[in-house]
Amino acid sequence: MGGETRIPIAGVRKHTAAAMVRSAFTAPHVTEFLTVDMTATMELLAELKAKFPDLKLTPMTLVARMVLLTLRSHPSLNSTWDEQAGEIVIKHYVNLGVAAATERGLVVPNVKNANGMSLRELAIAFAQLVTTAREGKTAPADMSGGTFTLTNIGVFGVDAGTPIINPGEAAILALGSIAKRPWVVHGELAVRDVTTLALSFDHRLVDGEQGSKFLADLGALLTDPRMALVV
Repeated sequence: MGGETRIPIAGVRKHTAAAMVRSAFTAPHVTEFLTVDMTATMELLAELKAKFPDLKLTPMTLVARMVLLTLRSHPSLNSTWDEQAGEIVIKHYVNLGVAAATERGLVVPNVKNANGMSLRELAIAFAQLVTTAREGKTAPADMSGGTFTLTNIGVFGVDAGTPIINPGEAAILALGSIAKRPWVVHGELAVRDVTTLALSFDHRLVDGEQGSKFLADLGALLTDPRMALVV
C-alpha cells in the first residue's frame, strides 16, 4: 500500500504540455459561455444517421459544420497574431482542429480547408483523423497549421469548461454534454436537449463584442440547424 508511480514526461504529453503553457502565458484568454437548445439539431442528426447509415455522424459533426458557416461572418476568430511582422493575419481558409483523447495524451489533428467541404466530406475527414490519432499514426503535417479548434468535453459527461487556445490560433470551442433539461419554448415549459458552449479566444485578436456575436450566431444555427445544410 502507499508509494508512488512515476511516469516519464515525454512524447505527445510533453509536447502538449509545452504548447498549452506557451498559449496560456502568451495569449490573453477570455472565455464566454452560451447555453443552447439543441433539440432541433439532435432531431436532424437522427434523420441524417437514418438516411446515411454509412456515415459516422455525431453532434460534433453538425457543430463543426455550423462553426464553419459562422466563421464566414466572423473572420477575426480565424486569424493569428504575427508578433514579428506586427500584423494580424486573417486566414481565408479554415484548418479545423479536432481534439482527440488518446492513450498517449491529447492530440489535435486538423482537417485542412474544412470550409470547402460538404457535410459528408467533413464527416469522413473527422472519422479518419480521430481513428488515425487513436492508433497513434497522426502525421506531423496533420498536427500543424490549424486555425480554429473544436473539443468535445461532453463525451466525458462534463457540462462546460474553459479550453486553452492552441498556439497560433485565435479561438477554441468546447461542446459540453447534451442532456434533457427543462426549457421554456413559446412561453411553455418543455423538456429539451440542451448543451453549453464555451468559447475561449485571444483578446489581442478578438474583442468581447466579436466573440459574443460569434457565439450568439452559432447558437442560433444550433437552435435552427437546417439552414446549415444548404448555405
